[in-house]
Formats: sequence, structure tokens, C-alpha cells
Amino acid sequence: MVQRKATAKRTVATAKGRASANDAAPKDRRRERGEASVQRILDATIELIAEEGLASVTMQRIAEHVGSSNALVVFHFRSKENLFRAVLQYLSDQYDALWLALVRAPGLTPVERLLGAVDCAQRFARQHPKWVSVFVVFSSDRKSMQIYNEIGLPSDFAYTAEARELLVEIAHDGGYGGVDIHTLSESLNYLVHGAWYWDHLNPSGRDTDVLRKTMLLLLHQAFPRHFDLLR
Repeated sequence: MVQRKATAKRTVATAKGRASANDAAPKDRRRERGEASVQRILDATIELIAEEGLASVTMQRIAEHVGSSNALVVFHFRSKENLFRAVLQYLSDQYDALWLALVRAPGLTPVERLLGAVDCAQRFARQHPKWVSVFVVFSSDRKSMQIYNEIGLPSDFAYTAEARELLVEIAHDGGYGGVDIHTLSESLNYLVHGAWYWDHLNPSGRDTDVLRKTMLLLLHQAFPRHFDLLR
């Protein structure tokens, strides 16, 4: 009798485990479908903003672009402002991920990290020109500038500050005196944003090495023993 009860308990436990697994699988699939739906909406919004700006972008147009209902877009984001915030946060996260890979990878020297920052700006623009266009649109439009100032600008400041710390370290370790670190770091920042703005206006120039060469020229002038113009 005891043996039968133990067997019964094991059978019930196994059945519950299977039921639990079966319940979890649909939930996982629903979550995956939801995440995929959100990503399609973000991608569609990015494409529309890059091509047409912010003024003509509506929830209805985004839904049509995705091939879904307006209700689905509203379900995920509630409002156009929330959607715009999600787009800008997504793009900021993508740039941050590339920065982490190129600038903060373990074992890099300060020079290698700074070269990684140079590569990050150019690679991001070349691989994702529409993403750059969206950054430019958000930072240029008066209505959306507040969103950019809340989400994008703090990251811009952080990247510039990190580059400045690397410049200070290179100057100290290399025995370079008289280098205006503040002006140099701000100049590198201006070059990136200026190049992105120009690429947005003049897409045919995206594949040139002007940005990288100009940044290396500035770095070579400040630290000639550490930065080669032929890199």
C-alpha cells in the first residue's frame, strides 16, 4: 500500500511537472512573438523617421508599414511619444554595445581604446546609416530635442568624458606637455557629430575615410609617437 502511494505521488508530481512545462512553453512563445512584434515596430519607425522625418510619422502609418493594426502599436507603446523614446533608447543601447566592444574590451591599452572610439563612430555610421539619420533628426527637431536631451545627450557626455580620460592618460604616460586635452576631446566630439550630420544630408559621402583620417590627424599632432597617420 505504501509503495502504491509513493508511486502515485511520483506520477502526480511528474504530471504536474509536464503540465508546468507545457504551460511555460506557450508563455515563452507569446513573449517571443511580443518581442518580435515590438522590434518590427521599432524598425519600421526608424525607417520612416530616417526617410521622412518626425512630422509625418503617425501610429497608423507605422502600423501600415509593419502590416499590423494600429491597436497593436498602441498596445505595445501606448503613445507616439513613448514609441519615440523607445526608438531613441534602442539606438542608444546599440551604440553603447558597440562602444563596449571596441573601447572597453579587456586588455586594451589607452591608445587602442581611443582608436576603438574612433572606429566606433565610423563603423556605426557605415553599418547603420538610417540609425545615424534618426539621431540627427531627434537632435535637430525642436519638439523631439527634449527627448534626445534626456536619453541621448547624457551618453554623448559620457563618451566624451571617457575619451578625455584616455587622452589624459596617454599624455601623462607619454610625457607630452602642453596638450590642451579639453579642446582636443571636444574637437573629436564635434567631428563625430558634424560628420554624422553631413552624412545625413549627403549620403554619398558615407563611405569615405575622412572622419577617421581627420581624427587621427588631430591625435597625431598631439601625440606623434603614439598615433600613426597610416593606421
